[in-house]
Amino acid sequence: MPITESAKKALRQSIRRHKRNLQKKEAIKELVKKIKKLAAAGKVEEAKALLPQAQKAIDKAAKSFLHKRAASRRKSRLFAGINKYSAGSH
Repeated sequence: MPITESAKKALRQSIRRHKRNLQKKEAIKELVKKIKKLAAAGKVEEAKALLPQAQKAIDKAAKSFLHKRAASRRKSRLFAGINKYSAGSH
């Protein structure tokens, strides 16, 4: 356990950031899951409508806890997956 006041405050900040980052990470996972599910069900247009929302969430995560290349890779794979279903090679 932290002893000094500054260490106690740093721990509190760390816990708050951790909770916030987990919420953002879960939101991204849910969005991606929803998009993939819609695309697999043949509802490609609905899935494409959610893409900007997912892209925005991933970009925001790249500013804080997600590496920029990891964010880029996730977006790329998401778009590639949607394009696969929209091309009809299901």
